[in-house]
Amino acid sequence: MPLGTLDRTPPPFFKQGPSALSKLVVFSAVALFLMVADLRFRITVPIRTTMAAVLYPAQWLVLQPVQFASMAGGYFTSLHAAQQSEGEALKRLAVQAERSLQLEQITLENKRLRELLAMRERIGGQAVGAQVLYDAADPYSRKIVIDRGQTHGIEAGSPVIDESGVLGQVTRVYPLVSEVTLLIDSDQAIPVLNTRTGVRSVAYGEPSTRGDGLELRYTLASADIAQGDLLSTSGVDGVYPAGLPVARVTLVERQAESSFARIQCEPLARVQGTLHVLVLAPSGAALPPSPLTAPVGSRPARAEGPGRSNAP
Repeated sequence: MPLGTLDRTPPPFFKQGPSALSKLVVFSAVALFLMVADLRFRITVPIRTTMAAVLYPAQWLVLQPVQFASMAGGYFTSLHAAQQSEGEALKRLAVQAERSLQLEQITLENKRLRELLAMRERIGGQAVGAQVLYDAADPYSRKIVIDRGQTHGIEAGSPVIDESGVLGQVTRVYPLVSEVTLLIDSDQAIPVLNTRTGVRSVAYGEPSTRGDGLELRYTLASADIAQGDLLSTSGVDGVYPAGLPVARVTLVERQAESSFARIQCEPLARVQGTLHVLVLAPSGAALPPSPLTAPVGSRPARAEGPGRSNAP
């Protein structure tokens, strides 16, 4: 092709068309027409309804991740709140259980104190209330320590009882505390009376690993004693007042090769776990002095009469 026939003019950079102002006017008029027509004739309502129905699946699909995230956040929030509520409920339950146990313990202690006061009224003698502090540390004896001593008028040899019966005897007195040896100690013995038959005997302490108790020694095999008999203090020793419950017979064994029966008893007093006790004055302390027990060198006083004096 010859070079003279080529069009050497540059192409236009932008294609020429309607001006921007004319486009603005046309589109503004169309928009105004559509707004007036929609306001007067509602021509876009079917279009909106159709578009909403067509676009709803896409809208639902797009909203699913948002709803899932919201549900997951709500689940974890509810789980945390439920765990906190459960922890608080468990704490309240533990407090209520502790209070319930304290109430049961206080009720039981109140019942035992009432029974102890009733026992004191039945005895009618002088008695000092005391609280058990602890058990003695000696593993070869059965002793307890109470919070009453010489400053409270406690004397050695005084009998000690609880709401059920005889518990033991004061064997050592200190200024503020006293040591009580229980009936089940191997060194203790107490004269008893069978309330069914009226037969007197002596009960000895018999501590053992199978269960601490008492034993009636040197009782003839032909003696009238049976399981379930109630033993009370006889009062012949001048220490324990008569009529206090001591023990109940639990076992009677009669062997042909022995002249004595093997009799085991269970103490009525709570030898383990008692909290409050009564310390009684020895029954012999209230007795007037006898001429047979008067100190050596003393002489009985002569009766006074008219014009007679007690001067030697």
